[in-house]
Amino acid sequence: MKRLLSTGLNAGSETVVSVLGGKGSYFELDDGRRVLDGSNSAGALGHGHPEIVAAIREAAAYPAVSEGWSWREREKAAEDLIDVAFGGEHDWVGAVRFGLSGSEVNDLALSLGQALTGRAAIATRERAYHGLTGLARDVTVQPHWHGGLSRMDGGVSRAAAGAPVRVLSAPAGSLYGERVVELPDDSPEAMRAKLADVSSVIIDYTQGGIYHDGAYQDRVAAAARAAGALWIADEVVTGAGRSGRWFAFQGGESRPDMVTMGKALAGGGAPIGAVILSRELVERLDRTSWQAYSTFRGHPIAMAAVRAYLRIIARDKLLERVARLGARVGERLVAIAQAHPSVARVDGRGFHWTVELHGPHWKDWRADTAAEPVASRVAARALARDVVIGTSGEETSLFLAPSLLMEEAELELLLDVLDDALGVADEEFARRAG
Repeated sequence: MKRLLSTGLNAGSETVVSVLGGKGSYFELDDGRRVLDGSNSAGALGHGHPEIVAAIREAAAYPAVSEGWSWREREKAAEDLIDVAFGGEHDWVGAVRFGLSGSEVNDLALSLGQALTGRAAIATRERAYHGLTGLARDVTVQPHWHGGLSRMDGGVSRAAAGAPVRVLSAPAGSLYGERVVELPDDSPEAMRAKLADVSSVIIDYTQGGIYHDGAYQDRVAAAARAAGALWIADEVVTGAGRSGRWFAFQGGESRPDMVTMGKALAGGGAPIGAVILSRELVERLDRTSWQAYSTFRGHPIAMAAVRAYLRIIARDKLLERVARLGARVGERLVAIAQAHPSVARVDGRGFHWTVELHGPHWKDWRADTAAEPVASRVAARALARDVVIGTSGEETSLFLAPSLLMEEAELELLLDVLDDALGVADEEFARRAG
């Protein structure tokens, strides 16, 4: 009997990536191979970055200081986050509360929204994923990430949802191809009506391969404000540099009531989450106590990793690097898509991209099958060439999330291998068409 309960993104696949170690942009596998890691949202600086390792080693000697105690290093990490990542947002930004993961801080933000507005309902956009904890799970509308069970012998057992959820339509446009529209386009009036009883609307910038522009964000923000709801920018994936700027929300004119962060913020060195409140929201919390205590939030090791990560990103001008190289990655991906009839859509920003294949509709994707999804077969072909490509847990979606430090030659290798591996999808596309 296997003692570790685990999951995997390459559903139905016999291919297992068993990692022994890692350095830079590479994993070291138990079969002796060294493979390029092209899909790691948390490892924004790759693996074993020497400054992250040194910071963690020093922090290991710190006391175990719970969130209930004041601790100067945690305060410094909050100051660094505000001063560095929000350096151009001082008129808006208020204060930080650290967490353990993106799921947890999304739940924290949504529950705070309920407390401040006195409303229970929450809203998001279609194909959203915000986590698997509490309200974050409730507002995760991708059906295969429901927190329940998908049975190989058929059937699905879902965990019960809590809060009422309203779902907004999302833009259809992409860098290449167009997404199938699931919901009618929301006019400003219809969007406000849908949000009339909502406490908060939370939107992210990558999930389901949807990378919306600033105009969509501003439309959602205006509707939320008109309805008396808060709006939360879920930057768990995009925050801290992956989109080629500190935050994806900076592409719009509007500014959120709360921003949530996770994944890359600690440079892959420790589990991390953070919720950042606007100055206006902090003022609303005056003379109140936010009753959400945790033993391990703001742990010394995580705080040391956060401070080191922020220092490296700013000092080494990595945002500029990601913006410059990300534009070239986008151009290359469009050319690849044009050469492969199996590719339906490509979209992304900076160093986070989704390639969506033709095939079963995403709502019909089932994890309770022994059949190997076509995206998993593409990923297996890439792994045979010593490159790791992710599948986002969907039958027809692939995603790329390279280290912000990945060398240009390594980026080219990643794209070359993707180009080759998509031949598997082309064969399946031709078979289905025939």
